[in-house]
Amino acid sequence: MKNILVLGAGQSTPYLITYLLEQAEENDWFVTVADRDEELATERVDDHSRGSSSFFEVNDLMLRATLMRKADLVVNLLPAQFQPLIAEDCVEHQAHMVSASYRDERVRSLDHDAHRAGVLLLSETGLDPGIDIMSAMEIIHGIRAKGGYVESFVSYGSGVPAPEVDVNPLRYCITWNPRNVVMSAEHGAQYLVDGKVKIVPWHNVFQRSWPVDVDGVGAMEAYPNRDSLSYLKVFHLERCQTMIRGTLRYPGWSETWAQIVRLGLPNEHLRIPNLAQRSWAEIVEMFLPRATSGSRLEGRIANFLGISATGRIMENLRWLGLFSEEPAGIQGETAADAMIHLLRQKLALPANGRDMVAIVHEIVAHYPDDYDRREKVISTFKHFGMPGGVTAMAKTVGLPAAIAAKLIMRNELPLTGSHIPTHELVYGPILRELASEGMEFEERSVPVEKSVVPT
Repeated sequence: MKNILVLGAGQSTPYLITYLLEQAEENDWFVTVADRDEELATERVDDHSRGSSSFFEVNDLMLRATLMRKADLVVNLLPAQFQPLIAEDCVEHQAHMVSASYRDERVRSLDHDAHRAGVLLLSETGLDPGIDIMSAMEIIHGIRAKGGYVESFVSYGSGVPAPEVDVNPLRYCITWNPRNVVMSAEHGAQYLVDGKVKIVPWHNVFQRSWPVDVDGVGAMEAYPNRDSLSYLKVFHLERCQTMIRGTLRYPGWSETWAQIVRLGLPNEHLRIPNLAQRSWAEIVEMFLPRATSGSRLEGRIANFLGISATGRIMENLRWLGLFSEEPAGIQGETAADAMIHLLRQKLALPANGRDMVAIVHEIVAHYPDDYDRREKVISTFKHFGMPGGVTAMAKTVGLPAAIAAKLIMRNELPLTGSHIPTHELVYGPILRELASEGMEFEERSVPVEKSVVPT
């Protein structure tokens, strides 16, 4: 019997774990779910005869080795900062790895060692990154097959409440790791427009938003997502003049979050003494210049940020509770920990609400041998969660990783080394199974004279 080790039992894992357990009898494998919260891991396994749960602490070297030695494959859904550590362990213990996180340089550098060990380290096999990369690669290969090349590549991803769920002024609900939301601008962003590189410092990311109209949804806004330039090499787009990857939110998110970033609250490096006993008003006060005698906190924040004291942004900050004098009861040590705690409280998806994930590709293809023709391919993916059930986020992150795990365990992915899912052997069967689950892209094409892109 083969063994699958799932590391992490958080919000993105329920569908993946259920899928692997349902496939276990037919494929003669056993699934172990390991998490710091062993009770949550036990809940995910749900007494399945082919599954078990285990306590897991990523910094416990002996415990990691004990679990890894038994595994044929590790599905790694731990936070991104632990991906290199787990990948190195997988190479050492000759276990394959599937991950939904971005592949960083350390994981990429393991390619030679993974080949020698005969293992596959497959990163970016979730939603975004994951389904977005696979679907884009399919379109790009289709363009090349028709004699064209990609002149402009603009792609957006999103996980938001469904359009009818309007339960808070930010029009956002947490359906995945809230740390990823809090720290979403920490690396800044860079992208390419008409052959010119644009660099956005971390504190300006949410001030560079632009409107996007999404088929079947309507008006949304986008902000740049991390390092778009790296995907020129990933997709082999040597002649591409515009490369932008963005994140979608409903209009208004960026203008509010930009001010939270300007205040400095997404900070996970500086330790705040006695954080659990402090109110939000005390925490925010720490990020402001020295107070003038008698001046009110809200007025000073508005002046510091240069925004209206009675406008929508201040109303949103007030609704979040940033001016509250009550003890916040925060678990953690940093302002980022405090923000994560706050978002869990204030931006929970309502029990009768559903979430939505969306991916939009806008790809301009140039066919020089076909009367110098240009065509824009607009490919849109939308998937909705079940109210009170599995979220769209959990399904779209978990299912691609689960399918990849199944293919590896069945010896149907004849690859070794460090990869992301740009090879047709990987994305082909995953996209086909997603389509059989009703998770397909709607595609339309329009002729264009010249690429029109945000700046």
